[in-house]
Amino acid sequence: MPALADQRVLITGAGQGLGAAIAQVFAGQGAELILMDVDGAGLAAVNNQIGGGATIITGDLANAGATAEAIAKIPGPVDTVIHNAAILRPEPLEDVSLETFRATLDVGIQAAFQLSQAVWPAMKAQGGALIFVSSQSGIKGFVDETAYCAAKHALEGFSKCLAMEGEPHGILSCTITPGKAMHTPMSEANYPPELKAEWIDPARLAPAFAHIATTRDMALSGERLNAWDLSQEHPL
Repeated sequence: MPALADQRVLITGAGQGLGAAIAQVFAGQGAELILMDVDGAGLAAVNNQIGGGATIITGDLANAGATAEAIAKIPGPVDTVIHNAAILRPEPLEDVSLETFRATLDVGIQAAFQLSQAVWPAMKAQGGALIFVSSQSGIKGFVDETAYCAAKHALEGFSKCLAMEGEPHGILSCTITPGKAMHTPMSEANYPPELKAEWIDPARLAPAFAHIATTRDMALSGERLNAWDLSQEHPL
């Protein structure tokens, strides 16, 4: 079981919210972190909070070329990828622009493909974990979320395929939903009052990610996991 202190971990969407919370917990466990986000200032602030030392890569994952440039800056093989970056802009179908629809899918699934393909050769040699942050929007539909639901549903299918291809090589691939309403900038903008009344600090969900990364329990591969439940079962 590879301890976090022995791992190089890539986290997307690490400039705020859940990604930043996971970065803080993983840094405390000694992981070598690669933090990726379109928000360079947010990344710098998170890196400062965790004591510095992380590799900071600023790039727009909605752009395939920019994503490729970001990937080229990754310093060596990666043990665990946590693809957390996402775009959520609730709009009725008739108001969704093609630009918004494509950007939402590109961050959600195109970047997942590019990142996974980039780290795959090294993971085939040493094993690894690919953790894709999903949501209820990857399980069912919601009004005004045509783009977001499409991206998360695609992520669910993509992860299942990687689990099958990765199994002979010790590569775990799974999706994970928060399991609880989180207090993040995205939820501040989109949650109704009843969910805001019960939201939690995303740091309380980080133990689930540490458990997956360190145990690499292949029984979890191909599954959709619940971060809240798993964090309760395996606290740090």
